Amino acid sequence: MLTSRWIPGPESDRPGPLIAALTDFRMRRLLDLPGIARHGRSLSRHWPGLPGAVGMWLWADLAGRRVGSLSVWRSEEDLRGFVRLPEHVAIMRAYRDRGTLRSRTWPVDALDRGALLRSLR
Repeated sequence: MLTSRWIPGPESDRPGPLIAALTDFRMRRLLDLPGIARHGRSLSRHWPGLPGAVGMWLWADLAGRRVGSLSVWRSEEDLRGFVRLPEHVAIMRAYRDRGTLRSRTWPVDALDRGALLRSLR
């Protein structure tokens, strides 16, 4: 599995409790990967200015045709604000018929980046 570097958000020093969110998109065709990666990377450029964003990683499992993100937020409301961003909505609409998306959220008491990364395995 490949992971990006940790991308801090404006709330990167925020103590807990926090919300972690994992997205897991399984592509039907590996040929969709370049476009998905380009759009995901483009969206991540907004990260430093997103309200409530603590930090995130982008990740890819090429053998499994899976890509996604693992993000940490100040609150569920902040996460929902990101999900509603027009850029995010456009990407989700563009790729929704090209694979299967799974996601989950869970509370974390404090930011433990090592423990969060282990949740990807």
